[in-house]
Amino acid sequence: MTTTSRATPVTPATRANAGAISASATASATDSPVPWVAEHIRRFEESGGRPRPGVSDLLLTTRGRRSGVLRRTALAYVRDPDSDAYVLTASNGGADRHPAWYLNLAADPAVTLRVGADTFPALARRADPGEVARLWPVVVAAMPSYAAYREATDREIPLVLVTRTR
Repeated sequence: MTTTSRATPVTPATRANAGAISASATASATDSPVPWVAEHIRRFEESGGRPRPGVSDLLLTTRGRRSGVLRRTALAYVRDPDSDAYVLTASNGGADRHPAWYLNLAADPAVTLRVGADTFPALARRADPGEVARLWPVVVAAMPSYAAYREATDREIPLVLVTRTR
């Protein structure tokens, strides 16, 4: 696959040297081009991190796996009661492909989260099968639409555990 980009391509060497995404760098991140996600990000910013009453939302900043550009998206989350990690669901609305943010963090797990007014570096990893079995009911209880998304696709919907590093 050939892609064009104005940014310097990210190689394993530059990725290893990049380390965590700094909070100041996230200010220059490119917001999702998906209109409803961009609107969600705007509401997150305007509401001080509480865009939807009764739903836990955060902003996730990843590094583009091909471009190296910082990308920001808004996501619902739950907390893992056993580890206090943030649990993200790579549902992509039940589409047959993973969301771009998931592919980005799979390539580079150093991310930045903004939860409420708190911005911090974190590391992401895919939940193992035992964790998925334990956490899927917690995720669906918080966001029942995830059950329908799981039924809509043959793709396994990954759960991602994101842990604060500082």
